[in-house]
Amino acid sequence: MSAEAGLQAERDAILAALKPVVDGIVATFGPVSEVVLHDYRRPEESVVALAGTVTGRAVGGAMSEIGMRMVARGDDAADELNYRTRTVTGQIVKSSTMVLRDSTGAVFGALCVNLDVSAVAEAHALLGALAGAGGTPAELPVTTFGNDIDSVVDVILDARQLHQNRPWAGLDRAERLKLFRSLDERGVFAVRRAVEQVAARLGISRASAYSYLSQARAAPGAAPGPADASGASGSFGSLDSSGSSGSSDSPGGHT
Repeated sequence: MSAEAGLQAERDAILAALKPVVDGIVATFGPVSEVVLHDYRRPEESVVALAGTVTGRAVGGAMSEIGMRMVARGDDAADELNYRTRTVTGQIVKSSTMVLRDSTGAVFGALCVNLDVSAVAEAHALLGALAGAGGTPAELPVTTFGNDIDSVVDVILDARQLHQNRPWAGLDRAERLKLFRSLDERGVFAVRRAVEQVAARLGISRASAYSYLSQARAAPGAAPGPADASGASGSFGSLDSSGSSGSSDSPGGHT
């Protein structure tokens, strides 16, 4: 067995050993909890085990924005613990994301815990109001979940375009490179066919999108992306240019 095949077998064994843990945690914390086991080697369908229904996903579903950021950070990814976000339906969710590493230290997945704390937050607000200690709660970031990765990429694109507050045609070269750099840092281009999806949303050719991505990555101070413009990727597999593969509040999302 080659060294690479041995590492893949080791990663498979770690994931298999954690699958019973997923069910055990949810059995302990009950219906307000959800545990998701991710395999980052297949970003488009990273959910390999799941218990609970907090985010409404299923096995074979996609990662969220925070998972994509983890992929973008590669082996520099770190645990993100006890952060809060809000779903589009108004649920307040407290989450922790713990990265999985093989014996070489390479990140290849994550174990994620999501707790629906909406009722607790409402009780806290009510008790605060009764005690005269009420105030305006901090606005939590909203996260959209879907079982397909395209919907996650669309949400990120919508957020970036809303932030820009101008159409693509109205952006100068520096702003266009900034947009591509931002998308790259959030792990968008580690996803199969993401370049084509971004190009279609922006109304530009695939070749232009690859050119902007290459320039954004070559700019001084730019962090290396999870995959280069030809598709080579680190610990999580590879993507070619046609898309075949390999307590604080957080601005991210549930995992």
